[in-house]
Amino acid sequence: MSAPIVIAGAGLAGLRTAEELRRAGYEGELVLLGDEPRAPYDRPPLSKQFVRGETTATPLRPDEFYDEKKIDLRLGTAATGVDTDAKQVRLADGSTVTYEHLIVATGLRPRLLPGADEVTGVHVLRSHDDAVAIREGVRDTTAALVIGAGFIGCELAASLRAQNVPVVLVEPQPAPLAGVLGAALGELVARLHRAEGVDLRCGVGVAELLADPAGRVRGARLADGAEVTADLVVSGIGSRPVTDWLAGSGIELAEPAAGGGVFADEAGRTGVPGVWAVGDVAAWRTPTGEHRRIEHWTNAGEQAKLLACALLGVAAPGIPQVPYFWSDQYDLKLQALGTPRATDDIRILADDGRKFLAYYFREGRLSGVVGAGMTGQVMKMRAKIAAAAPVEELLGASQ
Repeated sequence: MSAPIVIAGAGLAGLRTAEELRRAGYEGELVLLGDEPRAPYDRPPLSKQFVRGETTATPLRPDEFYDEKKIDLRLGTAATGVDTDAKQVRLADGSTVTYEHLIVATGLRPRLLPGADEVTGVHVLRSHDDAVAIREGVRDTTAALVIGAGFIGCELAASLRAQNVPVVLVEPQPAPLAGVLGAALGELVARLHRAEGVDLRCGVGVAELLADPAGRVRGARLADGAEVTADLVVSGIGSRPVTDWLAGSGIELAEPAAGGGVFADEAGRTGVPGVWAVGDVAAWRTPTGEHRRIEHWTNAGEQAKLLACALLGVAAPGIPQVPYFWSDQYDLKLQALGTPRATDDIRILADDGRKFLAYYFREGRLSGVVGAGMTGQVMKMRAKIAAAAPVEELLGASQ
């Protein structure tokens, strides 16, 4: 290749793609563009060990790794546009970089709560700097409000309670994680947080943030009229794919109502020759023909392998086709295998008042398994999920 492979985005997906390209035999120039001033780091610990002060750094690779693998890592260098005819990426400093192949791995950006930018003491969590700001805010806080009981919100609530911070957790849905795991499992997660002292309020949103005369947050008024006092607020109301820099490029994007992201096939190819997409920003085509973004840590690595092999024209290794994700909350690891959905037929097989296990069925066949504190029982079901085992087989064997 006369020009380099350029990877826009130095998060987990971008780094793993660079690694897989080298592993698959690519020896040419490889450029990894990162908009942050620090080398690629692991994000999951930010809402847990980092916020709790148990670690101060979460690098994915040591500094010398990039020289050893001959990866041209350019930090503080955001991609701001792309000319797919000239095969050039425009950078924030006004310069351009020419590519033979461009891999879009720009990830997600948190959605902002209306009015949050006008009040101090209100945070989101996506980056290292976000986590630093929250950790520093915890030192002086007397009460915290977490808005949104998704995975980030639940993990942050748990981390704050571990530091004895009073926490109000607000969620518009009937229960935490209800939109992902269903109301029945959401109630079990709600039970866990309430047992740990979280003031959990579901079925209600935030109407407005409240501030003191100096513009510092002092709480919020909820949609039901109740007022919550807090001098630290963290908003976890979702994220959107970072695709604004692709405007006018001809690269097809999913509609925001459909989750957004860059359309790509089952190996990451977009409709524009030489342009690929991977990770949270990528809406890959599934075996059923639909396009879907999967915001899971393990998915980034699996997609990176497939993309690297397809780009170089080498055989792809066997890759597990059973998605997996997890969330650490208090002393429990919440794990999910497969593609559990809130609309599935959910059967709770075990529940001791804290730990639990549930099977998810879609059209009579196993689609996923979710458990908290039951690692072995969850992980042994991988083959059954891959085989889409029928409900009669599994429930008959469990009774």
